[in-house]
Amino acid sequence: MLSASARLIRLLSLFQAQRSWTGADLAARLEVTERTLRRDVDRLRSLGYTVDSTSGVAGGYRLGAGTSLPPLLLEDEEAIAVALGLGSPAGATAGDIENASMRALAKLEQLMPQRLRRRLDSVRASVVPVMRGKSGVRLKAVSLFAEACTERLELRFDYRDHHDAASARTVEPHRVVQTGQRWYLLAWDTARQDWRTFRLDRIDGPVPTGARFTARRLPHGDIEAYMQHALAVSPFLHHACVVVHAPAKALEPHLAWVGGRPQALDDSRTRIETGANSLDALAVWLACLGHDFEIESPKELVGHLALVAARLDKAARR
Repeated sequence: MLSASARLIRLLSLFQAQRSWTGADLAARLEVTERTLRRDVDRLRSLGYTVDSTSGVAGGYRLGAGTSLPPLLLEDEEAIAVALGLGSPAGATAGDIENASMRALAKLEQLMPQRLRRRLDSVRASVVPVMRGKSGVRLKAVSLFAEACTERLELRFDYRDHHDAASARTVEPHRVVQTGQRWYLLAWDTARQDWRTFRLDRIDGPVPTGARFTARRLPHGDIEAYMQHALAVSPFLHHACVVVHAPAKALEPHLAWVGGRPQALDDSRTRIETGANSLDALAVWLACLGHDFEIESPKELVGHLALVAARLDKAARR
C-alpha cells in the first residue's frame, strides 16, 4: 500500500487526468477504503485544492478551480508566462514535445481561477507568433541526451549532416541546446578531438558506450556565444573566411545578410567566417560590401568571383 504522501500525489494526478470520479473508482485506483479516501481528500483541501463532493450511491469527487492557484504555488504572472510558453495555436500540427506541452497546459488551465483565464485569453488574442514550427524530436530523446550530459556518459550514434552524409560518432555530451523548434547536442567528438554540434533529429540510435568522461571546459566559456556562431555558419553548404579592409563596426549592417562572426585584426581590418548555400550568394555578398577584401578560403570562391565579375561586366556593357 502507498504511504499517505504518495497517495496524495497519486490522487492529485488522477484528478488532473480526469476531473470527476466516483468514490468507489478512486478508492479502487488507490487500493484504499472509501473512509481512507475521504481523509486523503480532506488533506488535499487543506493544501489549497478545491475538491467538490456529492453524496449518495452515485456520489463522488470533482477537482474544481479555486479562487487562487494552489501549490505549486505559482504567482499570477508566473502562471500566465508558463501557459504562454506551453501553448500553441489551435489546430497546429504538433510533435511529441508539443503534445506533452499541451497536456501540461490543459492541467494548468483546469486549476486557473477565472480571472487568470480571462487575462490569458486577452494576451493570446493580442500576441501573434510569427515563427512557429513542429519539432521532430521525441521528448524521450531529449531526456536521454540530458541524462547523458548530467551523468557524463559517453555516447555512440549514427549522424546525418546537412550534406546528407552519414557517419558514426562517439562523443562526450555536455549540453542540450534548444533554439526555437530545433534541438542540438553540444558535445566533444572523440575522433575529431574538437567540439561539435549535432541536430537531435539527425541522430540515429544513440547508445551509451559504458565509458564515463571528465567534464571539459566548455568552448569559449560561453555556450550561448559558441552556439550562435556555430549555428550561423555550420548549417550552410559553403563556408568562407575573408579579411575585409574595414573596422568591424562598419560591417555590422552587412552581417545581417549572412551568418558570420567578425574578428577585429586591427583598427582597419576584420576577419569574417561566414557561410551560404551557394558560391553565388557569397560572391554577391562580398561584392556589395563596399570595401576591399582578401579571400583566405575556400580557393574555389576566388575562381567563382572571377566568373561572377565577368558576367556582371558583360551585363553592364550591354
